[in-house]
Amino acid sequence: MVEEQVINMSVAESGRLKAHFVLVHGISNGSWCWYKVRCLLENSGYRVSCIDLKGAGIDRADPNSVLSFNDYNKPFIDFMSALPENEQVILVGHSAGGLSVTQATLGFAKKISLAVYVAATMLKLGYCTDEDLKQGVPDFSEFGDVYELGFGLGHDQPPTSAIVKREFQRKIIYNTSPEEDATLASMLLRPGPIQAIVAAKFTKEENDDVEKVPRVYIRTLHDRVMKPDQQDAMIKRWQPSDVYVMDSDHSPFFSNPSLLSGLLVKAAASVGCI
Repeated sequence: MVEEQVINMSVAESGRLKAHFVLVHGISNGSWCWYKVRCLLENSGYRVSCIDLKGAGIDRADPNSVLSFNDYNKPFIDFMSALPENEQVILVGHSAGGLSVTQATLGFAKKISLAVYVAATMLKLGYCTDEDLKQGVPDFSEFGDVYELGFGLGHDQPPTSAIVKREFQRKIIYNTSPEEDATLASMLLRPGPIQAIVAAKFTKEENDDVEKVPRVYIRTLHDRVMKPDQQDAMIKRWQPSDVYVMDSDHSPFFSNPSLLSGLLVKAAASVGCI
């Protein structure tokens, strides 16, 4: 089985340097959400870096003060800029982290051997049309009033941050995940800078390099955030080289971290990374 292969791989099975995975979280999460996947990959000899975007994880910026996508994604872009020119990495974006990954491919295509979208927003140009918003923004209307909103610019202005209310988190985000992980997440989730995220737009001129980076999509069949039909629509519009499927909720790093790690290794192998 794929997950067993991850665990059993020897660090010393090859003299070549193993792949370097860079894991990017989605809205309200932080680098902490990857703790299981990071452990599995590192124990198999892979290099792993986890990024906290601005106002997320241990980055202490107020999410209500993060108003542009460039500002929100700056820690990740700074990380990519600091990589040696001759080093290539595998980018993994979860949920809205897919937008972060896409932006990184615009300026750093030569440093990226593969982009993996995990239950992620995969829009070539970001949020430019109503179709983009329909496919790439979660629709929680069936659950009622699920958001706590922040109004950093005043209550007469659009909200600047949002977080799913605690009483809805397990039902919507962690519906097949272990209870202890859902509990951990409820203690660590932070409001996400929604004004900055929906402002993510990439021009066609900027996108010359984006097709140079191979892409893989990991679908999550029991996802109540990025619903399967939304994922399918984005896959159809901008087809990746491979699509893998997980019997998972929106948080496969909790619900099935062994399989997710195995699929990341499989994806890496598909582009010649070990």
